[in-house]
Amino acid sequence: MAALSKSIPHNCYEIGHTWHPSCGVSFVQITGGALEESLKIYAPLYLIAAILRKRKLDYYLHKLLPEILQSASFLTANGALYMAFFCILRKILGKFYSWSPGFGAALPASYVAILIERKSRRGLLTIYMANLATETLFRMGVARGTITTLRNGEVLLFCITAAMYMFFFRCKDGLKGFTFSALRFIVGKEEIPTHSYSPEAAYARVEQKTEKHEETPRMSIIALVRKLVDSICKHGPRHRCCKHYEDNCISYCIKGFIRMFSVGYLIQCCLRIPSAFRHLFTQPSRLLSLFYNKENFQLGAFLGSFVSIYKGTSCFLRWVRNLDDELHAIIAGFLAGVSMMFYKSTTISMYLASKLVETMYFKGIEAGKVPYFPHADTIIYSISTAICFQAAVMEVQTLRPSYWKFLLRLTKGKFAVMNRKVLDVFGTGASKHFQDFVPRLDPRYTTVAPEFPIEFS
Repeated sequence: MAALSKSIPHNCYEIGHTWHPSCGVSFVQITGGALEESLKIYAPLYLIAAILRKRKLDYYLHKLLPEILQSASFLTANGALYMAFFCILRKILGKFYSWSPGFGAALPASYVAILIERKSRRGLLTIYMANLATETLFRMGVARGTITTLRNGEVLLFCITAAMYMFFFRCKDGLKGFTFSALRFIVGKEEIPTHSYSPEAAYARVEQKTEKHEETPRMSIIALVRKLVDSICKHGPRHRCCKHYEDNCISYCIKGFIRMFSVGYLIQCCLRIPSAFRHLFTQPSRLLSLFYNKENFQLGAFLGSFVSIYKGTSCFLRWVRNLDDELHAIIAGFLAGVSMMFYKSTTISMYLASKLVETMYFKGIEAGKVPYFPHADTIIYSISTAICFQAAVMEVQTLRPSYWKFLLRLTKGKFAVMNRKVLDVFGTGASKHFQDFVPRLDPRYTTVAPEFPIEFS
């Protein structure tokens, strides 16, 4: 409580907008920079999404621009209103407390901003910010010594999350929408209990496929390789409860690994394309890193091993128990989660865990066991964003680096020129990463004599 009650007499120019003494001018500058960056973010994002979704011409003519402007306005308001409430709160309180320059100013700003955004996007933004805030609070606890880190904790969290996700995936109406489609793409429809066709029909399709190949044989290399793979897949053990009718259990797992390894490898390659082509003419040798990069193989190994372990465990349990049970997915999903050892990511673990909590919450609402809270998404978003802004102001070392870079981009670097050395009095190490920065303030607009004042003739 002592830290919360401690205060400093500096004004908003001395702490926040050190680049200009006027609150109004600073607000306008932040607004202009945030609007420019918001349009740069959302314009290509919405355009690419429209192309991938194969939108019709009517969407491009009447809906694309309004959606871009609405989302850009939301993001602009989030940054600009923070600056406004930063100054307003200082004028109301007459001084700064440890919570006021970060959490206090960001809470009302983010609440107003999220109301501008489309309702369809609020849930996704809330999940992202809740995940980020949880990670930030965890890092704050570690920095203060109140939380002890667990070795490979992100892997354990992913194992638990994967176990629950796969259980819901196997249950009837357990998952819906994008989550169900994504898991079906990753592990395959063979692992869904309510399969759309019977074993007899599947065997009939295999026979028809075989006859068709026999009628029109091809002597190409691809045909020979396919023939060899088919001969391996058709011979070998397969339990009667397994629905991978065209493969035995061993080849089923191997094929799953190869498929998802390729997907992970290609995803990582695509993510590295922009940075690689920026150095196309200056450093052509860097293009080789596009294909021979450690991260490419790590993501591929993560996805491939996840699928193969899950499928292999599921098949093993069917052999052992002589039945196909949804509870198998809990064991298989947990063991498959160990695959994150190849690609450790706290961000992925935390995000999936947050989405799992959201899924279970809505299931509780549907079952009538959990109360529904109106406007919960806007409240959670506001609190989560305020927590992250508190970290960005008072202890940036606990904030996720990618989000800090995003804040710098949104404010044109102005978030980095706050006078954090003065904030060190609150004991959070606010200036830890800003030791070399001291603002040059105009003494005519300060309440405390600046360390390096601007001299006027």
